[in-house]
Amino acid sequence: MDNTFLKDFLMISSFNTLIWLFILILLFFFIKFLKKKNINFSNRMLIGTGIGLLLGFVIQFIAKFPENPLEVTWINETTKWYSLFGNGFIDLIRMLIVPLIVISIIHIIINLKQDAKIKQLTIYTLIILFSTVAIATLIGIIIAILFKLGINSNITSGDAQIKEIKSLVDVLRNLIPKNPIEAMASSNVIAVVIFSIFVGTAAKKMSKAFAKTMESFTKLIEALHKIIISITMTVINLMPYAVIPLLANTIAQRGIKSILDVILFIVALYVATIVMFVIHLILLSLFGYNPWTYLKKAFPTLLLAFTSRSSLGCLPVTIETLDTMGVNQSTSTFVASFGATTGMNGCAGIFPGMLIIMVANITGNPINLSFLIMALLVITISSIGIAGVPGTATTSASINLSAVGFGQYFDLTSPILAIDPILDMARTTLNINGVLTTALIVDKKLKQVDMEKFKDTNLKIDNTFL
Repeated sequence: MDNTFLKDFLMISSFNTLIWLFILILLFFFIKFLKKKNINFSNRMLIGTGIGLLLGFVIQFIAKFPENPLEVTWINETTKWYSLFGNGFIDLIRMLIVPLIVISIIHIIINLKQDAKIKQLTIYTLIILFSTVAIATLIGIIIAILFKLGINSNITSGDAQIKEIKSLVDVLRNLIPKNPIEAMASSNVIAVVIFSIFVGTAAKKMSKAFAKTMESFTKLIEALHKIIISITMTVINLMPYAVIPLLANTIAQRGIKSILDVILFIVALYVATIVMFVIHLILLSLFGYNPWTYLKKAFPTLLLAFTSRSSLGCLPVTIETLDTMGVNQSTSTFVASFGATTGMNGCAGIFPGMLIIMVANITGNPINLSFLIMALLVITISSIGIAGVPGTATTSASINLSAVGFGQYFDLTSPILAIDPILDMARTTLNINGVLTTALIVDKKLKQVDMEKFKDTNLKIDNTFL
């Protein structure tokens, strides 16, 4: 079975590939069996996660832990086919992002009451997002110093290429939807949000002056909103299946050796993520929310974040999860959409903070108070408008390393970027947790949250989507 058609086109040139594809199909049937047995959504997600991790390690074990897994033909072919199901699911989620944002925001504004607090919503969202990303950055810096990242390091120059650096002015200008179609195509979420607000506001004004004329538009938006929510529910129902190939690929493609080479950085980042996660829970408790109730309802969304590694990809689920928590629809849509690209605690806070300290230690640059203040300000400001997709942290690292004068040392991050998916799982989970926390706090400040709905532990994403 070794010719161009099988190897390059069909990508099944080994019986091993067929075996692992057959195993994946059997596992899908197992997940379906669990559903028929009324195993709830959260538990199926947890089981799928465990299976995915185990499957990835078994593939590595059978291949005898190769140094470069993708050079093994059957691993390359197997993970390529697995990506059809895992990454294909993420593609379906991304398919929903733009129509969901546009339709939901217009729908919300059209149905807003006269006393809606748009100005306060925006101010509170920005303050909390930037405050939490600043705290996350500080935690990343402190953990990196405590773990002595980069001191006595064996990390040397690699082949990582620094990304294009844009000034703050250019970043802010790119948020203005000069071409809404281009913004939609490039997943410039903030620009899409701004455009949708303009359309919704105009429709709201016109509905007062031209009620009969605008009636058909209002009905159309109402119908589209129901349709897009229905599609979202259908796609999210595939999550327990998708987590298996997503996690299996993460382990199988990277290999054990690549993880062991930078294990200290991985441990440090996960510790920092846990610390910030706990701070989120403390903030929620200070605003009157029960952390355990929150975790029960947030679990499926956080698990999707962990496996998908895409803040944008989690957007539809994030919005629906906030609904089960009693958050007002206008707050959930606005905060979730905005937070998917701004103030990401993991990718744009903890990670660049740790990298800056590591590079400073490797190169022997002094880490004093002025340096730390500069790094904190740079990272917080640059967290604006960074796309919430896998690989985002690389862009964030490029911007921040250059901003503190370390641009020429970017290639020192090569070993870290090599195992980026392992790091990105924790970062994205923290990003989404930050968004959920922000939305809950904002809605509490606006006195709009339905606390009885939040306390109802039976009202979870399980029941919403199944």
